[in-house]
Amino acid sequence: MDIPDDLLYSKDHEWVSVEGDAARVGITDYAQDALGDVVYVDLPRVGDQVEAGSSFSEVESTKSVSELYAPVSGTISAVNDDLADAPERINEDPYGEGWIIVISMSSETEIDALLDAVAYGALIES
Repeated sequence: MDIPDDLLYSKDHEWVSVEGDAARVGITDYAQDALGDVVYVDLPRVGDQVEAGSSFSEVESTKSVSELYAPVSGTISAVNDDLADAPERINEDPYGEGWIIVISMSSETEIDALLDAVAYGALIES
Protein backbone atom coordinates (compact mmCIF):
# COMPACT_ATOMS: atom_id res chain seq x y z
CA MET A 1 0.00 0.00 0.00
CA ASP A 2 1.17 3.47 -0.86
CA ILE A 3 1.06 5.84 2.15
CA PRO A 4 2.77 9.15 1.27
CA ASP A 5 4.63 10.72 4.20
CA ASP A 6 3.58 14.28 3.29
CA LEU A 7 -0.16 13.70 3.80
CA LEU A 8 -2.44 13.33 6.81
CA TYR A 9 -5.07 10.60 7.15
CA SER A 10 -8.45 10.03 8.76
CA LYS A 11 -9.51 6.81 10.43
CA ASP A 12 -12.19 6.65 7.69
CA HIS A 13 -9.44 6.27 5.04
CA GLU A 14 -9.47 9.76 3.58
CA TRP A 15 -6.19 11.56 2.93
CA VAL A 16 -5.65 15.29 3.43
CA SER A 17 -3.11 17.63 1.88
CA VAL A 18 -3.03 20.95 3.75
CA GLU A 19 -1.94 24.25 2.20
CA GLY A 20 -2.78 27.21 4.42
CA ASP A 21 -6.48 26.90 5.25
CA ALA A 22 -7.20 24.64 2.24
CA ALA A 23 -7.47 20.88 2.70
CA ARG A 24 -7.45 18.76 -0.48
CA VAL A 25 -9.21 15.45 0.22
CA GLY A 26 -9.35 12.06 -1.46
CA ILE A 27 -9.50 8.41 -0.49
CA THR A 28 -6.39 6.41 0.32
CA ASP A 29 -4.76 3.73 -1.78
CA TYR A 30 -5.91 1.23 0.85
CA ALA A 31 -9.54 2.39 0.51
CA GLN A 32 -9.61 2.38 -3.29
CA ASP A 33 -8.08 -1.12 -3.29
CA ALA A 34 -10.71 -2.36 -0.84
CA LEU A 35 -13.50 -0.81 -2.92
CA GLY A 36 -12.45 -2.33 -6.22
CA ASP A 37 -13.20 -0.58 -9.50
CA VAL A 38 -14.84 2.79 -8.81
CA VAL A 39 -17.69 3.37 -11.27
CA TYR A 40 -19.42 6.48 -9.85
CA VAL A 41 -18.73 9.36 -7.48
CA ASP A 42 -21.57 11.45 -6.05
CA LEU A 43 -19.84 14.82 -6.03
CA PRO A 44 -20.94 17.54 -3.61
CA ARG A 45 -21.30 21.18 -4.70
CA VAL A 46 -18.90 24.03 -4.24
CA GLY A 47 -20.22 26.12 -1.36
CA ASP A 48 -21.59 23.15 0.61
CA GLN A 49 -20.77 23.22 4.33
CA VAL A 50 -19.22 20.09 5.84
CA GLU A 51 -18.57 19.06 9.43
CA ALA A 52 -15.63 16.87 10.43
CA GLY A 53 -16.83 13.27 10.63
CA SER A 54 -19.98 13.86 8.59
CA SER A 55 -20.67 12.29 5.20
CA PHE A 56 -20.10 14.55 2.19
CA SER A 57 -20.33 12.08 -0.68
CA GLU A 58 -20.61 8.47 -1.81
CA VAL A 59 -18.39 6.37 -4.00
CA GLU A 60 -19.87 3.44 -5.88
CA SER A 61 -17.70 0.55 -6.95
CA THR A 62 -18.24 -2.84 -8.50
CA LYS A 63 -18.28 -4.23 -4.93
CA SER A 64 -20.27 -1.71 -2.88
CA VAL A 65 -21.34 1.85 -2.15
CA SER A 66 -19.28 3.65 0.49
CA GLU A 67 -19.81 6.93 2.29
CA LEU A 68 -17.00 9.49 2.31
CA TYR A 69 -16.50 11.50 5.49
CA ALA A 70 -15.11 15.00 5.85
CA PRO A 71 -11.84 14.89 7.78
CA VAL A 72 -12.19 18.61 8.67
CA SER A 73 -14.99 21.17 8.89
CA GLY A 74 -15.48 24.05 6.50
CA THR A 75 -16.79 25.03 3.08
CA ILE A 76 -16.17 23.04 -0.08
CA SER A 77 -14.18 25.40 -2.30
CA ALA A 78 -13.39 23.03 -5.19
CA VAL A 79 -14.69 19.74 -6.59
CA ASN A 80 -12.86 17.43 -8.99
CA ASP A 81 -15.50 17.54 -11.75
CA ASP A 82 -13.33 15.27 -13.92
CA LEU A 83 -14.44 12.35 -11.73
CA ALA A 84 -17.98 12.61 -13.15
CA ASP A 85 -16.71 11.28 -16.49
CA ALA A 86 -13.67 9.38 -15.21
CA PRO A 87 -14.33 7.95 -11.71
CA GLU A 88 -11.62 5.35 -12.36
CA ARG A 89 -9.03 8.08 -11.65
CA ILE A 90 -9.62 7.30 -7.97
CA ASN A 91 -8.24 3.81 -8.60
CA GLU A 92 -5.50 4.87 -11.00
CA ASP A 93 -4.12 7.86 -9.07
CA PRO A 94 -5.76 8.19 -5.62
CA TYR A 95 -3.24 10.78 -4.37
CA GLY A 96 -3.09 12.82 -7.57
CA GLU A 97 -5.74 13.08 -10.29
CA GLY A 98 -8.15 11.12 -8.06
CA TRP A 99 -8.58 13.90 -5.47
CA ILE A 100 -12.26 14.58 -4.67
CA ILE A 101 -12.73 17.96 -2.96
CA VAL A 102 -10.96 20.93 -1.43
CA ILE A 103 -12.30 22.24 1.88
CA SER A 104 -11.65 25.79 3.12
CA MET A 105 -11.20 24.86 6.76
CA SER A 106 -13.15 26.71 9.40
CA SER A 107 -10.73 25.52 12.10
CA GLU A 108 -7.17 24.51 11.30
CA THR A 109 -6.85 22.87 14.74
CA GLU A 110 -8.93 19.92 13.47
CA ILE A 111 -5.93 18.68 11.51
CA ASP A 112 -4.32 17.83 14.84
CA ALA A 113 -6.80 14.93 15.14
CA LEU A 114 -5.62 13.38 11.85
CA LEU A 115 -3.04 10.61 11.58
CA ASP A 116 0.44 10.85 10.09
CA ALA A 117 1.64 8.18 7.63
CA VAL A 118 3.15 5.97 10.36
CA ALA A 119 -0.03 6.01 12.47
CA TYR A 120 -2.22 5.37 9.40
CA GLY A 121 0.00 2.47 8.38
CA ALA A 122 -0.41 0.99 11.86
CA LEU A 123 -4.19 1.45 11.61
CA ILE A 124 -4.52 -0.50 8.37
CA GLU A 125 -2.13 -3.20 9.60
CA SER A 126 -4.30 -3.93 12.65
